Amino acid sequence: MVRYLAAIGLALAFAVPRASDVEERRSVGSLPAHIAAAFEEIAACHVSASGEYVIFDRRAHAVYTVARGADAPTRILQIGSERGRIIMPTAFDSLADGTFVVADAPGDYQRLQFFLPTGAELGGFRLPGRGVPRFILGNVPLSALASLEFTGETVIMSQPDVGALVTEYQLSGNVLRTFGELRATGQEKDPLVHTALNVGITLRNPKGGYYFVFLSGVPAYRKYDASGTLVFERHIEGVEMDPYVGRMPTTWPRRREGGTEIPIVPALVRTAGVDRDGNLWISLVAPYTYIYDPAGDRRRTLQFRGAGIIAPTHFFFTRDRRVIVSPGCYAFDATVI
Repeated sequence: MVRYLAAIGLALAFAVPRASDVEERRSVGSLPAHIAAAFEEIAACHVSASGEYVIFDRRAHAVYTVARGADAPTRILQIGSERGRIIMPTAFDSLADGTFVVADAPGDYQRLQFFLPTGAELGGFRLPGRGVPRFILGNVPLSALASLEFTGETVIMSQPDVGALVTEYQLSGNVLRTFGELRATGQEKDPLVHTALNVGITLRNPKGGYYFVFLSGVPAYRKYDASGTLVFERHIEGVEMDPYVGRMPTTWPRRREGGTEIPIVPALVRTAGVDRDGNLWISLVAPYTYIYDPAGDRRRTLQFRGAGIIAPTHFFFTRDRRVIVSPGCYAFDATVI
């Protein structure tokens, strides 16, 4: 998964802010409707330097490309548990040259695989620990791997079960470093809940350093410098989030998953991304997006409109200052003034 959580499933009412507080942005482009309809679930929609779409369809266990002017997508990665295929994929990221990585869970383990733009396998490695779900975040069973970022030389991901917020792996599978102290949750005696409340999205800042956005619990994010030293922590606050924060649980129901009772933890953040100027975009469980500047000040509250209001589950920022939003592969102006 990647930088997003689809189908959050938190059925709570939210306050509607004054119209003057929210900027509505309308789509400036999208995939043709007949092409978009070919996918089961567009979990991530990227654009390569050549202008080709690279689309991660999590429900179909597949990756597709859509060339300029094409009438249909091309499936370049097939379903399967063997090497070079993917099964139960959870996370995806790509580089400008079209190279990409997918995290999946064949059997009871987790793995990362790297691929050329054609879908040919470059290599990969297994992650430590079992791949069976340990808790349910929103509606998504997770084994603690909630996001990843591919730098070309390393992979950065959220793995709080190892005792740090962020783990950076070399492409060989060796751990390069960990950083980020777990936050106190008051649930330390329940390790599964404590871990779930420390799951987040790790984002490399193009201006240097990293952001870490917590997906559940008290809404917050942190900024780290390039060495992994904490710069600051900010709460994510606003009228859009007040009802959700006011109803945060103090106990968590369990659900049987794979023969084990695991906690159900509501997510308050859907996804997050960083634009080329280092501004942090956070898509909330309510259908709004907050934009924070590098100093930690909130600059914008957005709503995205395509065919209707869109609640982003993934952001991808292009070189020409557009943001491609999933689901739907809608393009929007990404200018922040």
